[in-house]
Amino acid sequence: MSRLGKKPVRMPEKVKAEFNNGVLEIVGPGGKLSQGIDTKINIKIDKDSILVEALEESRKHNMLHGLIRGLVVNMIEGVTNGFKKELEAIGLGYKANIEGGKKLVLAVGFSHLVNIPIPSTVKVTAALTPDKNTLITVTGIDKYEVGAFAAKIRAAKPPEPYKGFGIRYLGEKIIRKDGKAAASSGKK
Repeated sequence: MSRLGKKPVRMPEKVKAEFNNGVLEIVGPGGKLSQGIDTKINIKIDKDSILVEALEESRKHNMLHGLIRGLVVNMIEGVTNGFKKELEAIGLGYKANIEGGKKLVLAVGFSHLVNIPIPSTVKVTAALTPDKNTLITVTGIDKYEVGAFAAKIRAAKPPEPYKGFGIRYLGEKIIRKDGKAAASSGKK
């Protein structure tokens, strides 16, 4: 049996949970999330906790046990506090704008603008930092949706290894390479 899966998940006072027909729904101050649960897993809901139980003892059941508990923890965290990812666009003339709340428009060194439609499950803001870089913030209650959309933004122009220009997560370290001049000056 999964050791982590055995631990009950605590629910804050403002969070309500229901488990019907293989679907777990959690409602909190941030919104409502639902997750389909495999038939090999059972969920028991008390007043202030959720207990995830595997119905059989096998490798697959153990994996699902820990996974489902992790998803429940993320759902409770999402409806209470939400999730946030921050990205920065570093480069000369790199900009980001939100048009009509439905589309993120990136100017990241291409001959054209990059348009990324914003899903309804996340909120996106773009602002200039004091050092003239653009800071893009993605927030939402679903951890998967926030992370997937942030990855989609980063994939539009990943940071390159020579000067570090591109879109990166805030605080991400880029391994830099020496250029041609540095490589040729070392051999004599």
